[in-house]
Amino acid sequence: MNWGNGPSLSIIVPVHRVQGYVRQCLDSILAPDIPNLEVIAVDDCSPDGCGEILDEFAERDPRVRVRHLDENVGLGPARNIGLDMATGDYVWFFDSDDYATEGAVRAICARLEETRPDVLVFDYARAYWNGRTQRSVINHLFREPPAPDVFTLAERPSVLQLMMTAWNKAIRRDFLVDLGLRFSSGYYEDLNVTYPILMAADRLSLLDRVCYVYRQRRTGAITKTAGAKHFDVFAQYDRVFAFMDEMGPKADPFRPLMFDRAIWHLLVILQREDRVHPSDKERFFARMSETFGRYEPPGHTPPPPEDKPYLAAKYRAIKAGDYRRFQRIRAAEVRRRTARRRLRGAARIGRGGARRLKRLVNRHLYYRAQRLRPIDEQLAVFAAYWFRGYACNPAAIYEKLRETVPHIRPVWAVKPGGLATLPEGAEFVLFGSAGYYRALARAKYFVNNVNFPDEYVKRPGQVHMMTQHGTPLKKMGLDQMEYPVGAKEMDFDALIVRSDRWDFLISSNPLSTEVWERAFPCRYEVLEIGYPRNDRLVAAGGDEDERSRLRAGLGVPAEATAILYAPTHRDYQRTYSPMFDIGRVMDRLGDDHVLLLRAHYYYKIQSMAADAGWPADRVIDVSGHPSVADLALASDVLLTDYSSIMFDYAVLGRPIVIYANDWETYKRTRGVNFELTASPPGVVATTEDELVDAFLSRAPWSDAAAKRLADFRARFCPWDDGRAAERAVRRMFLNEKIENPPQ
Repeated sequence: MNWGNGPSLSIIVPVHRVQGYVRQCLDSILAPDIPNLEVIAVDDCSPDGCGEILDEFAERDPRVRVRHLDENVGLGPARNIGLDMATGDYVWFFDSDDYATEGAVRAICARLEETRPDVLVFDYARAYWNGRTQRSVINHLFREPPAPDVFTLAERPSVLQLMMTAWNKAIRRDFLVDLGLRFSSGYYEDLNVTYPILMAADRLSLLDRVCYVYRQRRTGAITKTAGAKHFDVFAQYDRVFAFMDEMGPKADPFRPLMFDRAIWHLLVILQREDRVHPSDKERFFARMSETFGRYEPPGHTPPPPEDKPYLAAKYRAIKAGDYRRFQRIRAAEVRRRTARRRLRGAARIGRGGARRLKRLVNRHLYYRAQRLRPIDEQLAVFAAYWFRGYACNPAAIYEKLRETVPHIRPVWAVKPGGLATLPEGAEFVLFGSAGYYRALARAKYFVNNVNFPDEYVKRPGQVHMMTQHGTPLKKMGLDQMEYPVGAKEMDFDALIVRSDRWDFLISSNPLSTEVWERAFPCRYEVLEIGYPRNDRLVAAGGDEDERSRLRAGLGVPAEATAILYAPTHRDYQRTYSPMFDIGRVMDRLGDDHVLLLRAHYYYKIQSMAADAGWPADRVIDVSGHPSVADLALASDVLLTDYSSIMFDYAVLGRPIVIYANDWETYKRTRGVNFELTASPPGVVATTEDELVDAFLSRAPWSDAAAKRLADFRARFCPWDDGRAAERAVRRMFLNEKIENPPQ
């Protein structure tokens, strides 16, 4: 690349185990109107779906280049590989679970063209899992005092206090290569690059703009993983000070600030509970004391006690190598902070928090007493759809459990209205009863397609399987934070507390795995095994006798085309309202079409057919039917909009029609995970006339529609082979390692 239309930029993105985040990362940096941009994605032998996602982006955008590594090398070496591949005038090292702000790439390129620096430093914000976003706390350093367009570190040494990472800097590639600096292995791989480049640069520049969003993940961040690898930081700072030694007297002005910066960083690592194991803290302190003695500049002045009394005292303890004194200082500091938090908490309660303290009632006392008794290793609690009855994936797993592991005693937790759905002989407890709380307290296993209530307390030794109840076309979990209409004031903190109970989370396909990782960032094992509830569709999909029996039971004539109409819930609607005139459409389709109307379970529409005057023999309300699988088997074609039923129905290989008259509104209000209308499972209609024409022309049965369905099925139903429930049972109840069949 050259300077033709301004400096060219190579963004280097190492990728490993971030399939839930890498799409947002790449979308954020692939600005469409910047031709002098290349993105080098290094697949660091990622074991999830990252490699395939990268290839998707490379196929549709020639600016993306992908390198797949045969073995995992780590973040630092992967960055070096990307640097060797880069051709841009500047390089930007980007972490694949983070993302750029709107317009950031354009703003960075403009600033590079204006200033032509060796290093451009820009600001960032931290995005926390609970939706809170905070700009860097020292962002004032970009403005105070006002900075010239270009300068040296000697002219503005405060730049050393800005975040020491690689991702908040665009670096002139030839400058970096000529310095001979390479990223190291380990947790702190960028320290020996990011500090030296600031010292060596003849031209530094600042961009007072948040360009980068640093995602604070609940799980998976290596620097928040306690272990001995945090000791690697000492070798990195050794390299930084060795570089300064090579610079000679030119580095002397930076030594005091660099020393304070290093000690500050080492204190952060030592004092955080998620970094160094308690058993290693004294050894870490000893290494920090050695570093202090080795690199303290002559005449160094410690922080003044009047500004930071605890920090000044810590400096003295570190210099003396006195760990016991350091512990006392740290304990005093923690006590002071704790006292302040308690005072703030007491003030909040005094302002009206007392109502939140009303908790204990007799049933909770009974539940707490039951939790003191031993866990019943043979007891499993099943539930579905907030205790509405026997349904979905839990029902399929229940049936396979009784067949495969008969010594386990399964019990269904249901509300009174769900008793009629239970199969003959099924043991149950009524929600809210003493038996329910006893089972909740003492069962070993729990299987549900939604979360158990907040009052449930998971005991050590209890095992949970969350099955979910559909492939997530729509946004779920934490992803809903950006869509308040769909979230409806959801308590995301409570949601994550509930999700932290899961030990296993079932995923039906790669899309679901990608979404669950991002939407529910908790420590569970993902079981990408297909959907247990679809085992019946696989087993009975070709059984014509079963199909005839089901149609007769529903009142569907043998020669009629049975359309299963199953629309989804719309968050922007208060009540159910059909998206088209059902009576008029059925009149236009004629007597040889029958509509099986399956409203979403949020709505009660049993009287709608009669009130609307629809012909009872041709519009059959099946909203209360106990089995969606039976309805699918009885039908000839599915008509839906954005319901997850399309992913299940695709297993049958029968035609699917998508009625997407409000797709744009649905996307804006609920959010979606892929563009359905671009990759539909069949025919898409957006008006009532198009819908009628599709059925009258038999377009859903055309070769083109069949091809779209086959592609959709390959993408979203790869594991639905009739054995998903068996795989779930063997993994959870028999603790067996499971392998999916080849696609």
